[in-house]
Amino acid sequence: MPHSVDLFWSFRSPYSYLAMRRILELRNEYDLQVNVRPVYPIAIRTPKFFKDVHPLWIDYLMTDIQRVGDMNGISISWPRPDPVKMNRQTKEVPAEQPYIHRLTHLGIAAAETGDGLDFIDNISRLLWNGEVRGWHEGDHLAKAAAKAGFDLTHLDGLIEKDFAGYTAKVEENQAALEKSGHWGVPTLAYKNEAFFGQDRVDVCLWRMKQNGLAAR
Repeated sequence: MPHSVDLFWSFRSPYSYLAMRRILELRNEYDLQVNVRPVYPIAIRTPKFFKDVHPLWIDYLMTDIQRVGDMNGISISWPRPDPVKMNRQTKEVPAEQPYIHRLTHLGIAAAETGDGLDFIDNISRLLWNGEVRGWHEGDHLAKAAAKAGFDLTHLDGLIEKDFAGYTAKVEENQAALEKSGHWGVPTLAYKNEAFFGQDRVDVCLWRMKQNGLAAR
């Protein structure tokens, strides 16, 4: 039986995007099952987060994600539009959100019906690699989904029929994330141990190897 690890993930998390290349390498190189468990971004889970965080945090974040991308040869640019609608001046996060619920629910539907890891990889690259502005327009999402082997219309149909049900599944993932020992993303949870951040993927690999994870 392959080893199994839970991946808690947000489409608005730059570090989730930056971690993806290495997570895919692990799945391809080792006898490993990665269970994709999308959650809402911290701005949705904790709407006051950006109001309460230290004023230097956002500037540091923007600097850090750019240099991590540069160091690893990964193109990164903040998505336009932002997956979370937020007033950048007041840091207010309105209840009405046009994008993030759909994206998150699509991630869950993909994980339930096919290769969720390939799906979040292709969609996150569409959002974050800077090649497309207006990712929500035209057939950009449909093409990204198709690259992972999914019919976007079918996935949309699943989530539109049961918005409340998919919301509950997200909340279950969020509860499981905290139970694992962390609240942020990306987090890999392995045997009740949380490995938070794109720079902890190889620490998780080390732990799994201690427990007998073998190459394919």
